[in-house]
Formats: sequence, structure tokens, C-alpha cells
Amino acid sequence: MKKVAIVTGASRGIGREIAKQLAKNGFGVVANYNQSKKEAFSLREELEKEGLSLDLVQADVSTRDGAKALASFALEKYHKIDILVNNAGISEYKMFVDETDEDWKRVMDTNLYSAFAMSQEVIPSMVHQKQGLIINVSSIWGICGASMEVLYSISKARYGWVDEVSCKGTSVLLRFALIVWLPGLIATDMNANLTAEELRDLEDETPLR
Repeated sequence: MKKVAIVTGASRGIGREIAKQLAKNGFGVVANYNQSKKEAFSLREELEKEGLSLDLVQADVSTRDGAKALASFALEKYHKIDILVNNAGISEYKMFVDETDEDWKRVMDTNLYSAFAMSQEVIPSMVHQKQGLIINVSSIWGICGASMEVLYSISKARYGWVDEVSCKGTSVLLRFALIVWLPGLIATDMNANLTAEELRDLEDETPLR
């Protein structure tokens, strides 16, 4: 039986590429999107041209109802979840003093709460299977911080809960892993507003350029 993966925020950027590679490697992929319907359907069409498929599920994973609906879809169709990729994320490019309460809630709910809620929704299934993998797509800014993106940096400074899940004996998971991936700057829509000078500065700050 093929492995099953959920990818949140799969319509664009990093999430889109992750979903594509999983599909190309034979996974049953449940690709989540919220507002980017056009991009999500273009992803499915792109894969269909290669004889591949994936499931598209519209859900706002920054809410508990959305997270529950996404996990429920995967379990109802495939009866298991092998991998969860918590990729959904947004940013606010502002001076810290100009950030509002609404900005804080939107960024934290999308970037941090979604990972919390989605993980809670899939871990029981993984416990039942006695195996599972959760990948949290974080950012290098979660370690060193980024000017004009303070809320984003705070929301990405998160750690795992693998010890709690996997180290309580054979009644829990026999094989479980949590990976927190911290990529540097990647050319996605989120970074499309950066100027050539800003990109050069970021390149200079990157050890391997």
C-alpha cells in the first residue's frame, strides 16, 4: 500500500514543489490550499499531464475546523497518514512598531497554530500505525531573525515534540520522527518584493552564498 502525505499550503512555492515530488515518488498526496484555488488546480493539471494525481482540499488550517477537515479527508479516503508536512505560512513585511494585533494573530495562526492543530489531528492515527513523520517547514529567520519580518521570525522559532510522542514505550510509536527544516532564502512569491540590492545583501549574509 502506498504511503500517504498531507502537505499544507501546497498551491505555491515550497509546498507546491514538495507536493509534486511526493506525487512523482508514488505517494498519495493530499494537497491543501486556502485561497489560491487557481494555483492549486494548475498544480493538479500539471501532474495529470504526467499521468500523476493528487487530492486537492480547500481548508483554512489556521483554524481547528480547517485542520480537522483536512486530516479527516485523508483518513476517510486512505485510512492512514504517513507524513504530515506543515508548510502553510505567510509573512508581514513591516516595521515592528507598525504591526497590529490583527497582523500578530494572522501570522501566528497561519504559521504556528496550524502546525500545532494539524499535528494534534494526525498524531493519533500515527500512534495507531506505530509510525509516522512530521516535517515542520521553519526558516533560518527562526534562529537569527529578520528585520522587517519580526512576526514571521517569531512564528518560525518553533521546536518539536518528538520525545513526548515516541518515547513512552511500545504502546505508542515504534517509528516516529519529527524534522524541523530551516531553509534560507528561496525564490517564492513571499520574497518577490525584495530588491536586487536586498537580495545581494542577503547573499552576503549567507555562508555558502
